[in-house]
Amino acid sequence: MKKLLLALGLFALAGSAFAAVKPCEELKGEIDAKLKEKGVASYSLEVVDKGNAADKKVVGSCDGGAKEIVYQRN
Repeated sequence: MKKLLLALGLFALAGSAFAAVKPCEELKGEIDAKLKEKGVASYSLEVVDKGNAADKKVVGSCDGGAKEIVYQRN
């Protein structure tokens, strides 16, 4: 019985972690900071609807997977 309650508790915690949706601007800021930290220069990050990345590289997704953050070197 204790194992069952422990398992249910862990699933409840895991479910709430997956339900946390990160705002696009917050994630874009984190990605921008990581790129600057690595010394990457002359690039752009843009938030687009999912599937509209065109020829740009997708580097993250936000708003529950509805939008993507794309990277392009300038």
